[in-house]
Amino acid sequence: MDNTTLEKLHYYELKEIVKGYCASGLGKSLIDKLEPSTNIEVVNRRLDETSEGRTLLDASYHIPFDGIFNVNPLVKKMEKGAALDPEDLSTMENFLRGCRKLKLFMKDKEGYAPTLSSYSLNITDLSYIEEEINISISGNRIDSSASKELKKIRKQIDVCEGQIKGKLEKFLKNPSNKEYIQEFFVSQRNGKYTIPIKAAFKNQVQGEIVETSVKGSTVFIEPNAVVKYTSGLAALKVEESIEEYKILATLTEMLYERIREIKMNIDVIAEYDMVLAKAKYSSDIEGIKPKLNEHGYIKIVKGGYPLIKNGVPLDFEIGKDYRSLIITGPNAGGKTIVLKTLGMLTLAVQSGFHIKAKEGTEIAVFNKIFVDIGDNQSVENALSTFSSHVKNLAYIIKESNKSTLLLFDEIGGGTEPNEGAALAIAILEEVYYKGCITVSTTHYGEIKNFSEQHPDFENAAMEFRCDTLDPLYKLNIGKTGDSNALYISKKMGISDNIIERTRRYIESKNYNYELIRDSKIIKKKDIQADKGESYEFVAGDKVLWMDKNESAIVYRERDMDNNVTILFNKEFVNVNCKRLKLEIKASELYPEGYDLNQLFVSFKERKLERDIERGSKKTLKKLKKNHLK
Repeated sequence: MDNTTLEKLHYYELKEIVKGYCASGLGKSLIDKLEPSTNIEVVNRRLDETSEGRTLLDASYHIPFDGIFNVNPLVKKMEKGAALDPEDLSTMENFLRGCRKLKLFMKDKEGYAPTLSSYSLNITDLSYIEEEINISISGNRIDSSASKELKKIRKQIDVCEGQIKGKLEKFLKNPSNKEYIQEFFVSQRNGKYTIPIKAAFKNQVQGEIVETSVKGSTVFIEPNAVVKYTSGLAALKVEESIEEYKILATLTEMLYERIREIKMNIDVIAEYDMVLAKAKYSSDIEGIKPKLNEHGYIKIVKGGYPLIKNGVPLDFEIGKDYRSLIITGPNAGGKTIVLKTLGMLTLAVQSGFHIKAKEGTEIAVFNKIFVDIGDNQSVENALSTFSSHVKNLAYIIKESNKSTLLLFDEIGGGTEPNEGAALAIAILEEVYYKGCITVSTTHYGEIKNFSEQHPDFENAAMEFRCDTLDPLYKLNIGKTGDSNALYISKKMGISDNIIERTRRYIESKNYNYELIRDSKIIKKKDIQADKGESYEFVAGDKVLWMDKNESAIVYRERDMDNNVTILFNKEFVNVNCKRLKLEIKASELYPEGYDLNQLFVSFKERKLERDIERGSKKTLKKLKKNHLK
C-alpha cells in the first residue's frame, strides 16, 4: 500500500491506538510491522481472529499474559555466545511460565476460539528448563543449592568471614587498642574487612591502609592479624565466581539447545498479544466484522471515524448502481471527513481491525488505495499547490487499476475554474474507464452537471442547518449540493437585488456592461490629486516608500532633482518624490511649534547642542580635551 496514502489517512495513528491495548512489547512490535493485506482470504482470517478474541473477552475470560516480556534481546545475546546473567534467566523463566499458562488456557477453548486455540499447539512446553532456572536462581541471584560445589564453597566463605570478624572483634575489645580506634565497628572497604583508626595513630597499628576518609581524620586499616584469612577469602571468592559462571553457562546452554522452539513460542505469543489487542479495541468501540467482497462494493451503515469520539455516523454506499460519487457542499461541512472515514475504515478492515459500524456494513478489499487530500505544495521542488496536486494525480492515474479505491479532495482545484473543472472531468472519466471506485469532493458546478448526466456517476451533498448555517456532517446520496454562497450572503446582509442579479448571472452569463454617466463620479484629476501627486512634501510628513512598501519620515523637502530625503530605518535616504506616497501630514501628526529636530537627532546630540548654546563650562572643557587628543 502506498505510504503517502497511509499517512494521509492517519493509518499510523490508528495503529498507535491499538498498540495501547497490547500486554507486551511483542504485540506492539508486530503491530508496528502490520500492513493492510490485499488478499481477501488473509483479511478474512485476520478479522476472524479478532472476532474469536472478542468472543473470549465477551465471555469474561481473563487471558493470562503474566510474565510475558519481549525476550528477543536475550535470544540475540545467546546467539552471540554470551551467558545470560541471573536477571536475564529470571526473565526467561517468567516468559516460559507465561507460555505454558497461555498454552494451557487456550487448550480447551476450541468452542469459543477454534483458530486461536489451534495456535497454542505450536507453543512448546519447556517446564523442565523453567524448573531448573527456578531452582538455581532466586531473587536475581544464583542460589547456593544450584550445585553441591557452590554450596560447599559458600559454606567455606562463611567460615572464613566468621574467622575474620572474630579476629577484628577481638582487636576492638583489646584495651590497649582503645586510644587508636576512631569508631568501634568493623567496616568493609574495597572488599576487605577494616577497622576505623585515628589518622594520628596510623603508624601504631600494624596492617594495610585500605582507605582514608574524605577529611583525612580517619584511616581504614586491615590489621595484619587477618591478612592470611583475607587471602584465603579472596581465593574462595574466585572459586565462587568460577562455579557461578559454570551454572549460568549451563542454564544458558539448556535454553540455547531449544532456541528454535523458544523463537516459535515468541512468534505465537506475539500473535496472541496482537490479536487480543485488536479484540480489546473492538470491544471498546463496539466494533463489528463487516462482510467482504472483491468487486468494489462498499456499504457503510452508521460508520464511525476512528480518530473522532462521538462523531456523526456515516451512511455510505458505492459500487453497485454507480462507481463514482461526487460530493458537494459548503466548506467545513465534513466532505473531507467522509473521504478519510471511507479510506481509514477500508485500511482498518484490511489490517484485521473491527470497525465501528452497524450490521449490514460491507467493505471491499482493494489492491490499491490512493488519496489526493490537502495541500500538496512542495517547497523543495518549487512546485505550486496546483502543480504538485496534478503531479500526484498523474502518478495515481498511472498506478490505478480495476481494484483501486480513489479518494480526491477538491479535484481540479487551485487553478482557473473552467480549466480546472474540465481537467477534473477528464481525469474522472479516465479512472472510471480503468475500473476504479472513485469518491471526489468538488465545488465546481460543471462536475456536478457531468455527474448528473453520466449513468455510472452519482452526486451526494453534505447537509447543513438552514437557519443557523451549522453543518450537520450528514451525507445525502442522490442530492446535488452547493456551497450555499447565496444563502449565506443573504444571511450576512447582502441586498436582495444583488442576490437576484447573481442568480441571473449564474444561469445566463448575460452580464451588464452599461457605463456610468453620472456627473458626481470622481474624475481622473481628482484621483490624481487624492493620490498626492501634486503635493509638496514637508519635513515630518509620514510617507509610504512604495519600493519597500514601508513607512518613513520626510527629513528634507524636494530638491532640484525631484528627490526627497527621508529617514528610513535610522538612515537618511534620497528617494524620487514619485516613489513616495503621503500617509499622514506633519501638521496632523505634531502640535504647532513642535521641534521636528527631535525626530532626526538623538537625545545625546541635542543635549550637547543645548549645553554649548548655554555655555556650559563642563561641556566646553570636555570638547577642548577631546580636540587636543
